[in-house]
Amino acid sequence: MLKLYFTPGSCSQASHIALEEAGAVYEAQSIDFSNQQQRSADFLRINPKGRVPALVTDKGILTESPAILAYIGQSFPGTPISSPADPFEFARIQAFNAYLCSTVHVAHAHKRRGSLWADDPAVIEAMTLKVASNMSACFDLIENTMFTGPWVMGETYSIADPYLFTFAGWLEGDGVDPKRFPKVYEHSQRMAGRPAVKKVLSVAAG
Repeated sequence: MLKLYFTPGSCSQASHIALEEAGAVYEAQSIDFSNQQQRSADFLRINPKGRVPALVTDKGILTESPAILAYIGQSFPGTPISSPADPFEFARIQAFNAYLCSTVHVAHAHKRRGSLWADDPAVIEAMTLKVASNMSACFDLIENTMFTGPWVMGETYSIADPYLFTFAGWLEGDGVDPKRFPKVYEHSQRMAGRPAVKKVLSVAAG
């Protein structure tokens, strides 16, 4: 059976939603970052990076959201989350998810993890102050050039949708009004009505 290590509200939410959309049989194990559980010896044996998500499969352990989402999409054909058979269409999804992972997530991370890039408190503070403008720039690009609608890739729901939903949920906390991006905001509202999303959010709420 699959086992997902996750933290509510983190990027692991996307993989959690994808497993629900797939109708997968899985176990979910919450990792408490407030108590530094991600640094515990037990969890570091699962993921030496000390990050979530991590997905235990019968072939080994997968880490990194784009990889886990791709695995889920390819492992559950015929479900709402299944990956397209066409290589180009699958690559388009991967390109979108790669942008979220490599650029948007990094822009967001400067808010709380500035110490990864600098030791000077003034530099860390300066990076924190840039989070809102950097996240705005990222979502301007998504809204105007990358988002097709009604789902990320067009008419078909995909593994890109729970990933975007998760990141859009960070905007307000980063000092950005999500309603500035009407297409992305409507997408978030549409996502929030899906049963899989409701179930995952209820777990996060306790």
